[in-house]
Amino acid sequence: MDNVNDDAEKIVDSINDAKPSGFHYKTWLTAGMGFFTDAYDLFIIGVVLSILPLAGWDKFTTVQISLVASTALIAAVIGATIFGRLLDVLGRKAVYGLELIILIIGALGSAFLVPVNGVYYLIMWRFVLGIGIGGDYATSSVIMSEYSNSKNRGRFIGMVFSMQSIGLVSGPLVALAFLTTGVYPGITWKLLLAIGAIPAAAVIYFRRKMPEPPKYSAIVKGKIDKAARDLSSYTRMNIALTGTKVRARSHMTLRRMLTDKKLIALVIATAGSWFLMDWALYGNSIMSSEMLGFLVPTNITGIAHVIRSTELSALIFGVAAFPGYWIATFTMDRIGRKPIQIVGFTMMALSFGILGIFTFLTTSAYILQFIILYGISYFFIEFGPNVTTFVVPPEVFPISARGTGTGFAASGGKLGAFIGTFLNVFITSQFHLSGLFLVLSILSVLGLVVTITLLPEPKGKTLEESSRDATYLLDTEMTTPENN
Repeated sequence: MDNVNDDAEKIVDSINDAKPSGFHYKTWLTAGMGFFTDAYDLFIIGVVLSILPLAGWDKFTTVQISLVASTALIAAVIGATIFGRLLDVLGRKAVYGLELIILIIGALGSAFLVPVNGVYYLIMWRFVLGIGIGGDYATSSVIMSEYSNSKNRGRFIGMVFSMQSIGLVSGPLVALAFLTTGVYPGITWKLLLAIGAIPAAAVIYFRRKMPEPPKYSAIVKGKIDKAARDLSSYTRMNIALTGTKVRARSHMTLRRMLTDKKLIALVIATAGSWFLMDWALYGNSIMSSEMLGFLVPTNITGIAHVIRSTELSALIFGVAAFPGYWIATFTMDRIGRKPIQIVGFTMMALSFGILGIFTFLTTSAYILQFIILYGISYFFIEFGPNVTTFVVPPEVFPISARGTGTGFAASGGKLGAFIGTFLNVFITSQFHLSGLFLVLSILSVLGLVVTITLLPEPKGKTLEESSRDATYLLDTEMTTPENN
C-alpha cells in the first residue's frame, strides 16, 4: 500500500489475511447487539401507538401519530452525522459506546418519565433515543469493517446489521406475550419501551473496553507499537516490527471532503440509495400494525384487534424479512453488494407497483394475495438494499474520512426513514394504501437508477483498495514507534 510504513503494512496485511476467528465474532456480537436494540426500539413504537388508546390516552391526531413514530428517526440523522464525524476527529475508541448510553437514557425516559396523554414528553424522549441510534449506525459498521478480513468482510459487516432482524421480529413477539397474557395496557406499553434498554446495557462495557482498531492506530495515528500491542491482545496475532519512523496522519477536513468530486459522488450514491430504501422500509415497518389493520375482520375490535394485527406483523417479519437479512449477509462476498442491491430494488418496485395498480389487492377479500406480495417486498428489501446500504459505506470511504462518510450515508438513510414515516400516514389517509404503494414503487425505481449509475462494487478488494486509502492519506507530523 503506497504511503504507508512497512510496519503499518504488516499490521494491515495481518488483519486482511486473517481467517475468521474468535475476535471477529466477539466484535460482531459487541457491535451487533446494538442493532438488535436499534431495530427493536424503532419498530416497537408502532405497536405502542396501537396500545396507548387502550391505556386511557386520548385519540391521537394524524400529526401526533406521525411525530411520535418519526421523531427518533430525524434525531438519528443528527446522531449519525455527529458521531460519524467524532469517529474521525477523536478516534474510534474515544467515541464507541457513548451512543448506547444516550440510547438507554432515551429508552428508559420514554418508558418511565411520560405521563398519561403526555405525547410531547414521549416525543422528547424518543428524540434522545434517536440520537443514540443514529450514533450506532455511524460507528458500528466502521468498527467491524476495520477488524474484518478481506475475504469475509461483507459477511461480518452484514452480520452486525442482521442482528436488526432479531430485534424486528422480537418486538411484535414481546408485545404479543404481554397482550395475550392479560397484562394491563398501561403497564404493557411502558415495559415494551423499557425492554429496549436491556440489550444495549449488556454491551456498553465491552464497547468501551474495545481497543482502537489497529488499522486506524497504525495508518492514521502513526502509533505502530500501540497498534501491534492491541493486535496481539485483542486478536492474538503477533508481528515483528522494524522500528522505522512512521508518519502520523490527520483526519480529512470537511472542506476537502466536500470539494472532492469522487467523494461527493460516493456520498450521493450511498446516502441517496439509503434514503430511498429507508423511506420504503421504515414507513412500512414502524406503522405495520396500523397498515395491516385492514386485514383484520371488522368484528374484531379493541385489544383483540391490536393482537391480530401484531400477529400479522410478526408473521411477515419472521417469514419474509428475517431470512432476507441473513441470505444477503452470507452471499454478498460471492455475489457482490451491487448485484444484490439491484435485484432488491427491482423486486421492490415490482411488488409495490402491483399492490398499487391493482387496488383490489388492498381489501380484506384478498388477504392471502396481499400477504404474499407484501412479504415478497419485505424479503427483497432485506435481500437487497437494506443490508447492502449498511455494508458499503465503510468499505468505500477512505480511513481518514470513514466515520464522516459513513455518518453522511446513515443520516441520508434516516432522513428518508423520517420522511417516509411522517408522510406515509398522510399519503395513506389521502390516497389509501394503493396510493402509498405506488409512491414506494417509484422510490424503488429511483434507488435502482442511483445504484446502477453511481454505486461502486467493493467485493474482492481489501478495505484499503476499495476505499482508495493511498489517494487520501494526509501527512501531518513525524513520530517514532518508541514515542507511541
